[in-house]
Amino acid sequence: MSAFWSRLKDDFQLSIITLVGSLAVLGVTPYAVYRLGQRNWLVGFTDSFLVVGTVLAVCYAWRTGNTVRPGQFLAAIYSIGAFLVSIKLGTNGLFWMYVLILFNFFVVPPRQSVMVTQVTLLAVCLYGWLNPQEVFASHYQMGSFIVTYELSSIFAFVFAYRGRAQRRELSQLATEDPLTGIGNRRTMNKELDIAVADSRRYDIRFGLLVLDLDHFKQINDQFGHAVGDDVLVRFVNLVDAACRPSDRLFRLGGEEFVLLVPNVAREGLNGVATKIQQCVREVLRRPDGRAVTVSIGGCMLNGHTERESWLHEADACLYAAKDAGRDQIVIAAP
Repeated sequence: MSAFWSRLKDDFQLSIITLVGSLAVLGVTPYAVYRLGQRNWLVGFTDSFLVVGTVLAVCYAWRTGNTVRPGQFLAAIYSIGAFLVSIKLGTNGLFWMYVLILFNFFVVPPRQSVMVTQVTLLAVCLYGWLNPQEVFASHYQMGSFIVTYELSSIFAFVFAYRGRAQRRELSQLATEDPLTGIGNRRTMNKELDIAVADSRRYDIRFGLLVLDLDHFKQINDQFGHAVGDDVLVRFVNLVDAACRPSDRLFRLGGEEFVLLVPNVAREGLNGVATKIQQCVREVLRRPDGRAVTVSIGGCMLNGHTERESWLHEADACLYAAKDAGRDQIVIAAP
């Protein structure tokens, strides 16, 4: 049960699809039963289809983790359902169109929601225009419905657009280092846990490097934090250029970084460390022209069953590199 709530907490879109889907099933099922009992077959089967489609879409989202396709599927079938209910029940069916607006803007991206809601509106109004008295009592009522529908759509669009933008910003703040743009410690912990699991499951070899810029405090003290920040950014760019696309760099804190290297042996891990060390020494400079150097400690995942012990061993090797005079590399023996 705790895993269920944890997944809902971590995945906003899944929680929305689950919540809206559950409410839709609870709200539409009584109508489906009632209309089938009244032999109103078109609306009854439409409601039943919406209930079954909602259950299948929510189950698919939970099983695959993909919330985009279920959201698009639900938006499509609910739009069709709202159209059929509107043309069958007339004015009483139009109230479901407002529920459709809210639903679409919650489960699919705002621009897609605009397209779906406008197409549904056009279909209902076109049918009402061609078939007077079946949907709208008068053209005045149709005009009023269009105005209120569009106003509701605008409000929903603004809310959904701002909400998605804010969630995206919060996600970046929670997972990225704001200065360098690489993963922060939280992201690193998650990636290391995945690496440990993949190593056990697929027998993939992983290496870990902990990198620390030597005498970085002197740079901040002598030239200011703005210069120090610039050195950190240039350091990250150098490491990215020296590594493979599959290697992942994280900022552990301050001037200390962690590099996760997949599919590598100990000799290869040492080669990566050497390449980074030489690149930093040759390219990275302080404002006074002196070279910036980096101390590196590392180890393989072999023998470690959890992230903490793996990171601790690599960190111990880093301290050994610093004790050896800095600008050194220490890779743990097998």
